[in-house]
Amino acid sequence: MEALGIVDKGFEDIALMEIEELIGAKGKQRKGCVLFETKKTEDLARLCYRSQSLNRVVLLISKFNVNDNLLKKAKEEIEKADLSKWLGKDTTFSVRCIKDNDDFSGQEIESEFGEFIVNNIEKTQKRRQKADLKNPDVQFLAYLNEDSCFFGVDFAGFDLGKRQYKIFMHSASLRGTLAYSLMRLSGFSKEKKLLDPFCGSGTIPIEAALFASGFPVQYYTKEKLAFNKLKCFSKEDFKKIFKDGKNEDKHNGKTEVIGHDTAMKYVQYSKKNAKIAGIDKLMKFSRVSAEDLDIKYGTEIDCIATQPPLMSKLLNRKDLEKVYKELFYQADFILKKDGKMAVLTNDPEAMKSQYEQYNFREDSSRAVAYGNNSFTILVLRKK
Repeated sequence: MEALGIVDKGFEDIALMEIEELIGAKGKQRKGCVLFETKKTEDLARLCYRSQSLNRVVLLISKFNVNDNLLKKAKEEIEKADLSKWLGKDTTFSVRCIKDNDDFSGQEIESEFGEFIVNNIEKTQKRRQKADLKNPDVQFLAYLNEDSCFFGVDFAGFDLGKRQYKIFMHSASLRGTLAYSLMRLSGFSKEKKLLDPFCGSGTIPIEAALFASGFPVQYYTKEKLAFNKLKCFSKEDFKKIFKDGKNEDKHNGKTEVIGHDTAMKYVQYSKKNAKIAGIDKLMKFSRVSAEDLDIKYGTEIDCIATQPPLMSKLLNRKDLEKVYKELFYQADFILKKDGKMAVLTNDPEAMKSQYEQYNFREDSSRAVAYGNNSFTILVLRKK
């Protein structure tokens, strides 16, 4: 079976790495998505439950080029597909569309694809399938990506990148999937110590603790996952999928995840969000200024993953360079010789002018689109 994972653009490689770690499947990447093979539908459910990098998980029914007449090709593909294993007599369905451009109307695609599904069942099963746009048993997804259309069953049913623990928010809080990818780029693993010196509402440390402990990111929202309604699963299947529950006992005792902020309000926000996420016992938050890091730590930090203050109307380049200067001065002191930093910025030139003054070199960089803004992630090592 071929499956599709929709991801944040620029982090396709991170998603493929995580998929292989979770279900042992290798895949290939496109811009904004990854394709991979799996033998078991349980693997797709497991990805929905545990993945920190994926936004959607889709079992593909069809894929085709959209340079030709999209609706004509979709009609041909959907009406010849075997939908009987998904749609029983009393099963309801809906179609959702996600697209990377404005060349097509999402609403029109949802409506037309829905009609094609109804036509398929009328022809093959001699009955009319009922649609339910609000609470369907099966949610089909049409994903338009560059010149291709991917059509299949959405196993999640909602955006997996939205985190239920993000209740107390910093104004510059990162999306969970982006924070996870930033953390992975820092080289963090279970045996290492990670620090976020500008933790805000705690998203990066929380994602690190979820990853290190193996605690499922959707543990508290598992009943909402769309695959719970699919008739291809039995109660025994669900027991296997959800067996990784509150598994804090997997924490090896060596991992340390630390978050600091200068504002006590955000330290408290981080602690509350971590408790909501179910992993507050695995991390430490405290009020510490970046300029005091050398007082608190020796050369003991393995990884730094952080989003320092961004250049804005309230923070010009000169002030930003002062922040970066202090960050890299402190990082040079507390980061181990083989340590790594992954830092998100909207002014990479200002950051480069500062880290080059200290003992750091660029290992890699990547452009990131987040909302309507463009950022750069710099991965740095000691020289």
